[in-house]
Amino acid sequence: MATILSSPELEVDDAFAAIELYYEKGWTDGLPVVPPTPARVAEFVEASGRSPKEILGTIPERHREFSLEKLAINAVMAGCLPEYMPVLVAAVEAMTEPKFNLHGSTATTGNTTPLLVVNGPIAKELGMNWGVSLFGPGYRSNATIGRAIRLLLTNVGGCIPVVLDNATFGHPGKYTYCIAENEENSPWIPLHVEMGYPKQASTVTVFAAEGPHHASSGSSNPEDILNAFAYIMSSPGVFHWHCEWVLIIGQQHMNILARGGWTKDRIRHFIYEKARRKAAEFMRLGGLGASPHTAGAHDPEAVWQLLDRVEDLFVLAGGGAAGPTSVFIPPWRAGVASRSVTREIKRL
Repeated sequence: MATILSSPELEVDDAFAAIELYYEKGWTDGLPVVPPTPARVAEFVEASGRSPKEILGTIPERHREFSLEKLAINAVMAGCLPEYMPVLVAAVEAMTEPKFNLHGSTATTGNTTPLLVVNGPIAKELGMNWGVSLFGPGYRSNATIGRAIRLLLTNVGGCIPVVLDNATFGHPGKYTYCIAENEENSPWIPLHVEMGYPKQASTVTVFAAEGPHHASSGSSNPEDILNAFAYIMSSPGVFHWHCEWVLIIGQQHMNILARGGWTKDRIRHFIYEKARRKAAEFMRLGGLGASPHTAGAHDPEAVWQLLDRVEDLFVLAGGGAAGPTSVFIPPWRAGVASRSVTREIKRL
């Protein structure tokens, strides 16, 4: 007999029966889970160095609390290793900070989910992917850390489709959405150092994010590449203003930009200036993206700016070296109500 940790504890005949029981109870993301036995969960709790009853964060609007033990249970179910717990603890603490607005960003009809970006030495120690097929399969740490967050949001946070997850379409990142920045090959300051942490620190940053969009340019001219980014990012239908954006620059583009002396900050300023559209372009599409409260909503010559502030664009290095492609990630459309949060990953 296998005892499965829950509240109350449940006994089943074997692991396969446990998997089917979790399907029956609706405690999965649609994929099979690893049975969270008390011994395995205790191992994860111990790896965190925290008390099992410690509350890591809450969703006040739903009267939900994320305890360390509940996080450990969902981490086991996701297929994590115990050494991933410090990353998960920091991620939960980050996304439950009020300015992230976890309730709004996970209950919205918008197609968003928390994106985790890991920086610092721990990314290499855990074998995280920051290169080829960055958002694809094949890396246990990326896949299961992101999945543990999703299972926690479902099983404890109530983020169940139709119940409290009202996304019109969602996106595959709702299974797992966790990456590392390519600090190893990057000529630029990594994200966590830009956020004020020492380089030897490890951090996780959370964004309320849509799925990744490709931005390709075969030019060898830095300004051509950046103009392409600005044009694609500010196209009607993608245009979300008053929000924070993520731009992940692939290695081919990164090398061209670095050779031309382009820093992350210079890239941000360029796109801030170029990512603009006249209201007329939106009006031709039936007012897509406009509201009566939008400045210049009824003036065809009004210019709408993608970024309110230069610092609303987060520039990262990542992805493979095989193609002239980068990726941008739009924010939650109502993203004025959600801001990214960075937390240090503290280890034993």
